Amino acid sequence: MMAMEGVATAVAVKLPSFKIIRRTTTLNWRSSRSFRSFSASASTLREGGPSASVSVSLGDFDPTRFPNPQSHAIWREVNGSKLVYLDSARRSPCAKATEEYELARKKIASFINASDSREIVFTRNATEAINLVAYTWGLQNLKPEDEIILTVAEHHSAIVPWQFVAQKTVPDINMFKEMLSTKTKLVVVHHISNVLASVLPIEDIVLQSYNVEAKVLVDACQSVPHMVVDVQNLDADFLVASSHKMCGPTGIGFLYGKSHLLSTMPPFLGKFEAGTPATGEAIGLGAAIDYLSGIGMQKIHDYKVELSRYLYESLCIVPGVRIYGPAPSENVYRAALCSFNVENIHPMDIAAFHDQQHGVAIRSGHHCAQPLHSDLGINASAQASLHFYNTKEDVDYFIHALNDTINFFNSF
Repeated sequence: MMAMEGVATAVAVKLPSFKIIRRTTTLNWRSSRSFRSFSASASTLREGGPSASVSVSLGDFDPTRFPNPQSHAIWREVNGSKLVYLDSARRSPCAKATEEYELARKKIASFINASDSREIVFTRNATEAINLVAYTWGLQNLKPEDEIILTVAEHHSAIVPWQFVAQKTVPDINMFKEMLSTKTKLVVVHHISNVLASVLPIEDIVLQSYNVEAKVLVDACQSVPHMVVDVQNLDADFLVASSHKMCGPTGIGFLYGKSHLLSTMPPFLGKFEAGTPATGEAIGLGAAIDYLSGIGMQKIHDYKVELSRYLYESLCIVPGVRIYGPAPSENVYRAALCSFNVENIHPMDIAAFHDQQHGVAIRSGHHCAQPLHSDLGINASAQASLHFYNTKEDVDYFIHALNDTINFFNSF
């Protein structure tokens, strides 16, 4: 039973009792129901055909006949001797994988300029990273009457975990300072909005939050893949990001937390990174970081500033289009995405027509940001977003497809 008002105040767990079930009958292995043993010759097994002449096990095979033995961790030498691996009940060979797993952690720490790789906790995604903070730091530190401040533009993943605790929603970042109080214990903000393409002044938000001794959690899913992110300069207490937005595999993300905070947080699901780790995914994320770093994050950012402006200005001249978020300028950086609507045409129709008639993949819906769409007075929007692999020619073709889409629906 869990009682909650603002935060969890008491948790009582009552486990059911179980009677010990004793089997009263004894299995008769010589009963009429018999078991047939599988037998085959080694030659026919290799060819895929059955035989009843010789009983064999996989031990009768030459192990090097398994696919790609040279690439398998078992078929190698250790200290000049053939490796005989007898720990498969625990897991398959993992020493090298563990080295690469921890190397990936170091790569993430370096990528965001964390002071120590121990400040990086692998999670399945940014959503889990936020929940980790909510159910460890949050439940340990938040009390009734405490407040959490979020912007209305937050992703659902950054809102839902805090619905178990007190929260305030800021409709305008300019109102943020006015809403801070001594009751504020945590501020949850995005770095870049996945709908408005706006970039929040994290350093200022952190400074203002610290004035009332509030902690700050930054959702950096839209910033880490697209610009230089330095957690020491931002000085936020927590920061989360996901691999799949960084050209990496799905199913892995990370939480950055200041060392002194992580050390005081109770374990999550028994401990941080509980269970068998997503080693392959973490290594894949490390490879993605190598790839992005090889291009250069500043180079990616500079290119996307140019591409973002081109997308925005091209979309502005299309009749009947309304773009959400700030206009780019010398003083205002806008991320390379545009959420928009076209007068009298549903965004899902726009996306479907682009896909089916022009092979242009854009997105439609509320983009996991329903409170923001409600605040804007709309149910959904269409969205075009760009990365470093896109070109101005891609934007031109998108605009051509959009004009054709508008002409088609306006013809009825």
